Amino acid sequence: MLSKNKDQVTLPFNTLIENQINLSHLLVKLHEAINWNLFEESFSRLYSSKMGRPAKPIKLMVSLLILKYVRNLSDESVVEQWSENIYYQYFSGQKFFVTKQPCEASELVHFRDRIGSDGIELILKESIRVNGKDGDGTVLSGDTTIQEKNITYPTDDKLYKKIITKCQKIAEDHSIELRQSYKTTVKKLSNIQRFRNSMKKASLAKKASKKIKTIAGRLVRDIERKLAPLDYAKCSDKLELFKKIINQKRSDSHKIYSIHESHVECPSKGKEHKKYEFGNKVSILVNQKTGVIVGALSIDQNKHDSKTLEEAVSQYNRLTSGKAKEIYVDRGYRGVSQVQEIQIKVPGKQNDISKSQKSKHSRRAAIEPKISHLKSDHRLSRNYYKGIKGDQINILLAAAAMNFKRMLNKLKAFLTLILNRLQSQIEYVADLFYSWLPIRNRSFFIPKSDKWNLTF
Repeated sequence: MLSKNKDQVTLPFNTLIENQINLSHLLVKLHEAINWNLFEESFSRLYSSKMGRPAKPIKLMVSLLILKYVRNLSDESVVEQWSENIYYQYFSGQKFFVTKQPCEASELVHFRDRIGSDGIELILKESIRVNGKDGDGTVLSGDTTIQEKNITYPTDDKLYKKIITKCQKIAEDHSIELRQSYKTTVKKLSNIQRFRNSMKKASLAKKASKKIKTIAGRLVRDIERKLAPLDYAKCSDKLELFKKIINQKRSDSHKIYSIHESHVECPSKGKEHKKYEFGNKVSILVNQKTGVIVGALSIDQNKHDSKTLEEAVSQYNRLTSGKAKEIYVDRGYRGVSQVQEIQIKVPGKQNDISKSQKSKHSRRAAIEPKISHLKSDHRLSRNYYKGIKGDQINILLAAAAMNFKRMLNKLKAFLTLILNRLQSQIEYVADLFYSWLPIRNRSFFIPKSDKWNLTF
């Protein structure tokens, strides 16, 4: 049967957003649950009250960061979709619907730099509070993973060629006449390097790689000699980095894998499908019973897992009331048994533990899919932010977004349960009324087989 045309009520364009939306929508409920005044009070001191261009509202910028990670969007996409989505605008505190973008995408970069990792940690703390009592617990699960950096797979030849290109750029910027630019030579040597896997031309490719390294060293030394003292002071950090890359050997520790991200480490987690990962290690603490993330910490160096617990527990105490008594971890944490009055439980021989501890060790494995969802759904698989500060910001926002998403899913399940029970009660009353009616009057009522469409 074709649907009947319904009379649609038209509202004026300047109508309040709250009069146009479904107030049972999940983003509306999340907006009501978050304490926005906390961010206003904490971040307002970072702005000047007398000088500079007026800034965007703090609530708007914080809401854009939350929406970006909850919906797995880029800076450009979240700003664009904000102008199209009335619920996004209500979530950010907008009273009336507007069709223009709230800000430039680059303003999100400046806002993240302004509030820093301490401000982002405040967002994570609020995401734990939103989940209520689920954020409290005496038993935690802990694990570490790798947050990969947005760099190409590093090889020595790539780094040498980038050094040559950057040295040529420095010479051009400071009007230095190089003894030789080597542009044509490097191009010919790159063509020869293509045959490094050939049996006949492998030796020629090896010599070409060595020649490129030699050229990179020549250009660095040539620029050092010809730079003016003031210009040399500006470029000294770059040149020292270039020399360290040229002089590093295969067996060296703390090698440099990227010029623009020189702090990147190369941890090996023993994965069969990915032997090496280039990024930094992060520590995750999860409430074992509820799954709320109560700790997310970026580790600057490639430390052993057991040496990350001290910092992770300190962050947990900052974010929560600190009621944990036990942290269950895997065998990668061997060597530590207690951190700040919290017992560290590492699996050992099955005969030495009780039945309840055995079940808690089994439950610890639930943190693995939690980390997978952080990577696939909340932008932890690839970190596009620059520097050590960017590493800290990315993991904190990803963990906060997952806590907010958990609260939304729990709220959705609760509303669905209430509506299903309400529907069953109405259907029960309708059945009684339907059976009581005379046969000739039953056609005026909705058949019993029709169901409600539950949407949020």
